[in-house]
Amino acid sequence: MPGDVRTLGRVDYLPVYQAMQDFTAGRTAETPDALWICEHLPVYTQGLAGKSDHILNRGEIPVVQTNRGGQVTFHGPGQVVAYPLIDLRRAGYFVKEYVYRIEESVIKTLAHFGVTGHRVAGSPGIYVRLDDPFSHAALTGPAHPADPFRGLGKIAALGIKVSRHCTYHGVALNVAMDLEPFSRINPCGYAGLTTTDLSTIGVSASWQEAADVLGQKLVTYLSP
Repeated sequence: MPGDVRTLGRVDYLPVYQAMQDFTAGRTAETPDALWICEHLPVYTQGLAGKSDHILNRGEIPVVQTNRGGQVTFHGPGQVVAYPLIDLRRAGYFVKEYVYRIEESVIKTLAHFGVTGHRVAGSPGIYVRLDDPFSHAALTGPAHPADPFRGLGKIAALGIKVSRHCTYHGVALNVAMDLEPFSRINPCGYAGLTTTDLSTIGVSASWQEAADVLGQKLVTYLSP
């Protein structure tokens, strides 16, 4: 997994999106994998399946149509965005396993800060219990089938693209953000889904600390 780990700093979304596409289109079987870590200026990004009515009130925030999977999400300062650029054929695992490994990297990152992250079946990303984010108790399936997210907050969003066995786009972990823009969309297509960050659940971590831990976990868990 990535020999080339790069921190891009706080950057506009579009140039990085273009750079990922160019990197993937130009890579060969010999191109080393890479991991780009950054923070974006405020932007809503729409996935391929994204419906415009999930954006309730964009205000001044630009909306970018992308070719990743998933619905609409928000990127902004205080969020660690990680883009693994991996040749899955060379790594030796498939897309489902790749998603699992990214989620595992986030769960292990949260554990580093004492937080228990959870998967919700059929909803990529990582969630925390809002009433007790530090509880180790497992989720036992939705207590409210009509509202599988009741009591949960989404702390990390996942959206990927695979082209000729090579990955781009990636994962966003909320560290210490202005969460208000999430209230103006149906995050990942779910109306009323609460979005949270480490700061809101009581973890004081800098962007750099969280970026360092997540980067290290991704390098470990995405290795062949």
